[in-house]
Amino acid sequence: MTELELKYGCNPNQKPARIYRKDGGELPVQVLNGRPGYINFLDALNAWQLVRELKEATGLPAAASFKHVSPAGAAVGLPLSETDRAMYFVDPDAPLSPIACAYIRARGADRLCSYGDWAALSEVCDAATAAYLKSEVSDGIIAPGYTQEALDILRSKKKGGYNVVRIDPDYEPAPLETKDVFGISFEQGHNTVKIDESLLTNLVSANKVLPESAKRDMIVALITLKYTQSNSVCYVKDGQAIGVGAGQQSRIHCTRLAGTKADNWYLRQSPQVLGLRFVDGIRRPDRDNAIDVYLSDEYEDVLAEGVWQTVFKEKPPVFSAEAKKAWIATQSGVTVGSDAFFPFGDNVERARRSGVQYIAEPGGSIRDDNVIEVADKYGMVLAFTGLRLFHH
Repeated sequence: MTELELKYGCNPNQKPARIYRKDGGELPVQVLNGRPGYINFLDALNAWQLVRELKEATGLPAAASFKHVSPAGAAVGLPLSETDRAMYFVDPDAPLSPIACAYIRARGADRLCSYGDWAALSEVCDAATAAYLKSEVSDGIIAPGYTQEALDILRSKKKGGYNVVRIDPDYEPAPLETKDVFGISFEQGHNTVKIDESLLTNLVSANKVLPESAKRDMIVALITLKYTQSNSVCYVKDGQAIGVGAGQQSRIHCTRLAGTKADNWYLRQSPQVLGLRFVDGIRRPDRDNAIDVYLSDEYEDVLAEGVWQTVFKEKPPVFSAEAKKAWIATQSGVTVGSDAFFPFGDNVERARRSGVQYIAEPGGSIRDDNVIEVADKYGMVLAFTGLRLFHH
């Protein structure tokens, strides 16, 4: 197949729409179910590149959860703890493969933003992954293959309309890529830069003790940023993105946004949230929304009389700002990556409040000395990669 006609472009008025290769070659993708759209394929192809590179860099199965051409989450396939299973709504006894763990963790980074996501897997999709995905609100999936059992499960999703795409894992793009904007064509070299531990040798902080786990998390952050709309900042812990700030014009706003998401991820592990008792039969999206509102400054919206009874079996106590701050203060061992240099030390100050101990950023600011000084104040490890990762 050399081209695939799409229903429409970014919006219903944008017709005709299709995907094809300018060299006339065969498309490396095959639609096994559903009818993916223009934005679906933008998500799918960006997400596939991310998980492919993450697996190559770490040697671990990788997954991503994409929305609007940026990852809501990305992760490698490390096992789930009991707390992970509870906060991601996984049956305590459910058998999980490494690739299933990777996707569950990727989606768990920001379950609200992953609503209606596009999933990407570095491995063949198995039944365990498909079974979890079937219960989530998702638009589609891309993977290098599917077991028959997984395909049967996915084809039963969304009344048979769930989008399932297989990609040729050996496909490589042309060295030059083009895009058109307002009738004008842009051309650039495909971003083939390799992200690995060789980027993490320039430790400019006084503390130069960089554990292997932190190196892995730096790589996860940097590869995630490579496929996140800029400006972007990514917080990572235990091989999992826990907060992604995308598309902000200000670096500090990226750091704050991603940090707030990381804080919410950690708050979901608190006894107060894990102890919430939901009414029987509540849908997962409703449960996610209720937790999000409960943790926000608008908590009264879900605790109001006549409202909480539709969500909770018993009215939970208010999670006070002081109690939330105290819980977040127990977070540690977090890594943060930035797609361009931190222009001021305020980014480091904000990152510290979310438990960040390790930072990877390009360096090159006229205020690098200030950034290093603030990192040293808190005993952080700061790596200057020398690599900018803008993505537009």
